[in-house]
Amino acid sequence: MNQPLDFEIPASVRDLASKSVDQAREAYNRFIEAARQAHDVVLKSSDVIAAGAREINEKAVKYTEANLQANFELAQRLVHAKDIKEALDIQNQFARQQMETFAHQAQELTRLVAQSAQKAAPTSNF
Repeated sequence: MNQPLDFEIPASVRDLASKSVDQAREAYNRFIEAARQAHDVVLKSSDVIAAGAREINEKAVKYTEANLQANFELAQRLVHAKDIKEALDIQNQFARQQMETFAHQAQELTRLVAQSAQKAAPTSNF
């Protein structure tokens, strides 16, 4: 009853199976290469984004310090004002100056954000 099966796999089937394995191996290798390329792009983008974020953060801290210093200087000038008119003139001058400063700071931060985003954009296709 338990007779071994004496069945030979035809050469055409073995060839087809071998080709299928080779094709699967090729597809796997292409997939792995694409995954490696994607990984490299992500790493490069992460480095660029981190550098851009660091630069933006440093600039924002610098602006905050400058703005706080300007406010302290305003307070010092207001303390020495002789009357209300002088105090209002000091405040008006400060407000104009700070609006110009804020506009410049906003433009610079916007430029840095755009520059960082441009550098982080992937430049190669898979």
